[in-house]
Amino acid sequence: MAVFLFQMLLMKKLYLFIFCFIFITAVFSQTGEEMPAIPRMRQLFHQNIDNNQKAIIQLNHKTDTIFTPTSNPDINLQVTQFLKVRVNNLQVKIETDSTISENEKYTWLRGVDQLLTDFITAYKSGKIKGIFLANLISAFEESLYRYQKGESLVPIIENNEIAVGALIVQNFALQTAGSITDSRNELVLKICRESGENVLSVLSRYPDVPFTDSIVMDVAHHYPEDLYNYATASISLGRKIRANKDPLVSLISHLANAENGRSYFPFLDELYHGTITIDSIHTVLNNDEAFYKLLVATEINYAGRAAKKDTPLVMHALTEKLRSKAIDIYIREINALHEEKSDAVRFKITDNLTAPELYYLCVLGEEEIYTSSYLGVYNRIFQRMQVPRSDSLLFTVNNDFYRKFIKMAAAYNTLDDFVKRMDYNEAEKMIRDFVNNLDRKQSLEDAVDVADSYASINNPDLKKIILWQLQSNITQAKKIKNKRGLTIYRLLNNIFQSIENTDNAAIYTQLGIPPVYNMPNTMLKDTAGAIQVLQFFYGDKDGNNVFNSFLNSFSNNNWKITRKAEWAEVKSVKGAPITIYSNRPLDETKDLDAKAQEDLLGYLDSLNIQPTVTIHRGHSYWVKSTIKQLPPSSKVILLGSCGGYNSLNEVLKTCNDAHIIASKQVGTGVVNITLIETMMETLRQGKDLNWPLIWKNLSSRFTPDMKEKFDDYVPPHKNLGAILIMAYKKEVLSEEL
Repeated sequence: MAVFLFQMLLMKKLYLFIFCFIFITAVFSQTGEEMPAIPRMRQLFHQNIDNNQKAIIQLNHKTDTIFTPTSNPDINLQVTQFLKVRVNNLQVKIETDSTISENEKYTWLRGVDQLLTDFITAYKSGKIKGIFLANLISAFEESLYRYQKGESLVPIIENNEIAVGALIVQNFALQTAGSITDSRNELVLKICRESGENVLSVLSRYPDVPFTDSIVMDVAHHYPEDLYNYATASISLGRKIRANKDPLVSLISHLANAENGRSYFPFLDELYHGTITIDSIHTVLNNDEAFYKLLVATEINYAGRAAKKDTPLVMHALTEKLRSKAIDIYIREINALHEEKSDAVRFKITDNLTAPELYYLCVLGEEEIYTSSYLGVYNRIFQRMQVPRSDSLLFTVNNDFYRKFIKMAAAYNTLDDFVKRMDYNEAEKMIRDFVNNLDRKQSLEDAVDVADSYASINNPDLKKIILWQLQSNITQAKKIKNKRGLTIYRLLNNIFQSIENTDNAAIYTQLGIPPVYNMPNTMLKDTAGAIQVLQFFYGDKDGNNVFNSFLNSFSNNNWKITRKAEWAEVKSVKGAPITIYSNRPLDETKDLDAKAQEDLLGYLDSLNIQPTVTIHRGHSYWVKSTIKQLPPSSKVILLGSCGGYNSLNEVLKTCNDAHIIASKQVGTGVVNITLIETMMETLRQGKDLNWPLIWKNLSSRFTPDMKEKFDDYVPPHKNLGAILIMAYKKEVLSEEL
């Protein structure tokens, strides 16, 4: 949409420009001036100019007689006329103007020739839009006029596009202009102003411009991490940064050139304001627990300031440092002890952590924390509080990452417990806030968290609060004409209102996205009418048992099993043609399982086999490996691991429209194999994968104990975050079209 509006604005400006051009051209082209005799050397320049005019006209197609930089024939015709008439008139003026010396005539003609040559080069490399050709020629004419009058060229650079200005300041004919240095500096300043966080990359090419110090000081406040990176460079810009006397620039330079500077840098804001010292940070650098505690205390302080619209410097850097420490020091050790029967042993590393410090293990360790690790940490949060109230916990951390915590609580079935630990009014306010301001970020992250959480909420009162707040937000967005907010809240409301309806055809038609409640059998077939399935196994001690269980399940008259060195192929011998390719779970300590997967993928690629169903079998710590290897052709994906539901966003980055099945908590072998058997048998019979029907039938097959685990699996039609992403992209795309 933005591109379309830009083009429309550009066309309006160009039409006005062309109107003026037609009037001026009429005057110039009717002067009656005849070209005098031209020396042979200058004739060569004229010939080059004529050739370049023709070359520009044929830039897009060799047979063109009109330059076609736009899709508008009228504009293309006017630009072509401008190229022909104004350049021809310029040639005549140079040869007939008695105020131009013979030497200057050579210079000006060479300048015109270079202008057109440089335009061709810039246009081919995408550095200038063809529609700016008229502006470029006009700017060059004005530059010659100002040069003759001894006037500055700076206004020309100020009033034209950067791409036009760049070709003007590099033109041979203008290099002796008294203002050429100022003009170059003005061009660099314009580039810097439009470069945002890349400004230092620009400045590194022009470190001696007079405004270097002022830009460096501005970068220190807006892009301190970039300044940190350049402050150690041996190039001229690096030396200028280190010589800058601004307090913040000096501090960043000092940290960048100090030992362990990266460890001090996240505290930049507090160091700059004098609320902490380098020495006090230094005393805890080699103590993992003390350093983690300092990071948490600073994060909480920063979150409080950010809530008051006072965003600290490099807050993101501090959060990322805290995330890395939470995972590296605590989460990975707790995860590694997942088979330890004693919680006292498994969670011993957290014995000295407070409730807020445990809280950050959850919200910042989301991508790596196991289900049992989360539940253990969650329980310890309230054990460490004198008064175990969840509203007090959020107040203590200044509501930092509270949406993430609510989402995780919903995903791991602890949200009801979390809500019960606060007063009803506080709980209602928390849920309302949870649904507000979802359009503030450029991404859909917060809105997806809300969507995913709603699918996991069993408390009808909480659902009513969310729906009521969405209605209120829709009304407010309409009132203030907040288009993006209105789209997000309306889509969420429509999706939530239909969640309990098993016949979802109407809602998907309304949202304009492919139905997620049903995967047609035909959509999974290749050109030969066969369905190709890929299954990943891992070579830990459970892998072989799961692999053998899978093969045993398909040891019947409907299937044929072929065992190979690194994988097995299970093919249907009756019904629809289906092949399941499964790597053997070879010794993971020697990376043999990884090699088997790699070789299997290479084999499939050599045969141009593109799996449309992909299955992950293994613990949650293997799921990242599976996601990295996901074939983009996958349309149905089963993540049969603990907490696989938390990896949905990563899956959708590779397979945008995939139907995903995943567990919010414990992935169970019995449930996984039952799902696989059901899906394969349904497809073998030539039927579609009707998810509501499959879920209804499976619910009655499990024992009460296994039914509880099956209920933690989220079917595609309940994957609201994915549905929201698809619907939002579809709506935005339709609006842009």
